[in-house]
Amino acid sequence: MTPVELEAWLRLTLTPGVGNITARKLLVAFGLPEAIFCQSVSALGQVLDSQQVQQVRTEPPGLAKLLQTTLSWLAQSGSGAQQRRVVTLGDCGYPSALQSLDDPPLMLYLLGAGEFTDKTPLAPAEHASTAPYLEATPYPISPANCLAVVGSRNPTPQGLIHAREFCKTLGQAGLTIVSGLALGIDGAAHEGALSAPASTVAVVGTGLDRVYPKAHHALAHRIAQTGLLVSEYPLGTPPLTANFPKRNRLIAGLAQGTLVVEAALKSGSLITARLSAEQGKDVFAIPGSIHAAQARGCHALIKQGAKLIESAQDVLEEFALPGAFNNAINSVAVDACRTSAKGLFDEQNLLLDSLGFDPMGLDALQARTGLDAAQLQVQLLNLELDALVARLPGGLFQRLS
Repeated sequence: MTPVELEAWLRLTLTPGVGNITARKLLVAFGLPEAIFCQSVSALGQVLDSQQVQQVRTEPPGLAKLLQTTLSWLAQSGSGAQQRRVVTLGDCGYPSALQSLDDPPLMLYLLGAGEFTDKTPLAPAEHASTAPYLEATPYPISPANCLAVVGSRNPTPQGLIHAREFCKTLGQAGLTIVSGLALGIDGAAHEGALSAPASTVAVVGTGLDRVYPKAHHALAHRIAQTGLLVSEYPLGTPPLTANFPKRNRLIAGLAQGTLVVEAALKSGSLITARLSAEQGKDVFAIPGSIHAAQARGCHALIKQGAKLIESAQDVLEEFALPGAFNNAINSVAVDACRTSAKGLFDEQNLLLDSLGFDPMGLDALQARTGLDAAQLQVQLLNLELDALVARLPGGLFQRLS
C-alpha cells in the first residue's frame, strides 16, 4: 500500500458519522477510498445524507499526524515478532471470516509472526516435523481451526487452571486460541496456548503501539513470537471502555466457536458468547460451583443451550478436524486439569474429599473432618504448597484438583 492509498483508508476510518457499515456502502458504490473522495456532492448524495456528504468532503482533523505515525510504525517492521502490517477490507491478507460480519473493520493492524490463511493447516505433529514452531515457520492461523476462549477478569484459582490447561491441550490438538489479552481468564488462555504449536491470537481494544493492561506487556511480546496481535483501532488509541465490548465481535468472528470458562451474569464474556451464537457458531461453557458468582454466567449459558464442557475432549469432538488432527489428540492428556493426589497421606486425602469443590471455611472443614484447628492448618498449608488447594479471600479454601 502506497502512502497515498494508506492516507485515503485512514481518512475514511476517521470521518465522523461514517461507520463501518456506511463506509462499506461507499466502497461498493465507488470503489477504493481514493475514488470516494473524488466524488461530487450529487454522487455522494446517492449513498449518504447531506450531513454525511459534508463530513466526507471535509478532511478530518489529525489525519496528517495519524498518517505519519502509521508510516513510522510500519517502517519499523522486521521479521518474526516484529512483523507489522495493515490490511484493508478486501486485501488477500484480510481474514475472510470477518468479511461476513455486518460491520467488518475497514482496516486491521497486525503485529507478530502469525499469518491468517483460509487453508487448513497441517496437524501440529506434521508441522513441527518440518518446521519446529519455536524456531521456524509459525503455525498458520485458520479461522476453521480457531476457538475463542473468554472469561472473568477476576477468576477463581480453579478457573485459571481450567483456562490454562484446556488451552494447552486444545492447542496441542491443533486449535488456535483467540482471546482478548485481558486480565484473568484471557491471560491464562493465552499462556496455555503458547505452550502448544497452534499458538494464539490476541484481539485488543487499543492501538497496537500500546499494551493494555500493562501487566501483560511481556505476555503480548510472547504472543507476537509465534502468534498474532490484532486491532481495528488506529495507533495511539487509548483503552476506552466502549472499545472493548465492540472488539468482542472480532473475537467471536475469528473463531468457529466460543468457550466461556468463568463469567458473572453481567460480563463482557457473555457478549462474546451471544455474538458467537448470532453468527451461527457453537457456544461452550464450563460449569462451576452453584455458590460461585463467577460460574453463574456459564450456568445461564448452559440453560440457554450452550454445550456443557467437562474436558478438552468435549470441545474437540465438536470440531470436524482432519484425521491428522484427531491422531494428534491421542498424544496429549485430554483431561489435563486432573492433578494426581497419589502419595498424599490418608489424612490429606480425607481433607480433599471433605473439602469437595466448593469454597469452604475452617469451621466447616473442622466439623467435617474432626481435625483440630492446628492440625487442619498444617495440612491445608501442605496442600497449598502442592497446588492442590487455594486460599481465597474471606478465610475460605478451594480444592483445585
